[in-house]
Amino acid sequence: MSKSSPRRPFGGKSTGTVTVIEARVHRSWARNARMAFVLTAVIAGILAAVVASSYMHPILALFVGIIVGVPLGGIVWVLVRIWPVIRLLWWWTPEIILAVVLLTGWVQLASHTPTLVTLLVVALVVGVPAGVPVIRRRVVAWGWCLVVRHRLRVCFAQFIIANQSGSLPLILWAIPTPVGERVWVYLRPGLSVKDLESRLDKIAVTCHASTVLIERASDGNSAYVRFDIKRREVLNANVASPLVDVIDPDTPTVEQAPPVVPTALDLPDVQAPTITLPKQGSTADRKPATTSSANGSKPAATSSTAEDDVSDWI
Repeated sequence: MSKSSPRRPFGGKSTGTVTVIEARVHRSWARNARMAFVLTAVIAGILAAVVASSYMHPILALFVGIIVGVPLGGIVWVLVRIWPVIRLLWWWTPEIILAVVLLTGWVQLASHTPTLVTLLVVALVVGVPAGVPVIRRRVVAWGWCLVVRHRLRVCFAQFIIANQSGSLPLILWAIPTPVGERVWVYLRPGLSVKDLESRLDKIAVTCHASTVLIERASDGNSAYVRFDIKRREVLNANVASPLVDVIDPDTPTVEQAPPVVPTALDLPDVQAPTITLPKQGSTADRKPATTSSANGSKPAATSSTAEDDVSDWI
């Protein structure tokens, strides 16, 4: 008999758990951690034993190798095992730093200043960026950079296959541009620029942008790529020209007739040139052409006459 699970108010079953790191990623990194522990412990233990054998008995050197190799393998195991958590903290590093700075500033301000001064400082810190358009646009642009990093991570986790172990590309940093944001990403094995070019329309939808472009950020490393996320057009805006104020309004205007553009060509109007060919002489006046040999002497003429009997040549 199956147990009935409580349902949510808007439908769907409630599992009661929130998945932060997928089970496949847990299993993959657990296996990698075990292999890293064994390799580090064996290699470090053998090297330590070889070095110690020159100063003590080989059996004691073996124990020294075990004492050195096992702790080093344990340290490597911990680092590899918690790498998914470290990567998750890396994704949220800007937000964590910003929250710590704001909370620390609020606590210090509230504990060292009166309430009226605290409220005045908070009003200035919040009101000035919100009231000044230049500062407000800059703050919004950097806010979109934080959002885009997480939206790209959603793209890689949802519909872009990274590799069999489930490790996602490393999303590095993002900066605002006049048309949107620019994000640098380090790809994992299993992805390439051509694979991502076929999914740029889906990435644009996920990032709430109009278009997304991708290109290599390094000539020597194809895994280091750059995403250019476009949200707005800046080339079609109307720009006021200062040349209008330089023109004198009292300058008289000169009306010019529009030029006549020819649309057809009348052939009788074209005069064909007359070409005069030189007169050619008769055949008797022509001289036989002679050729010179390699040593400069002229060979005898080989012209045949009517008296030659050609029956001997047949």
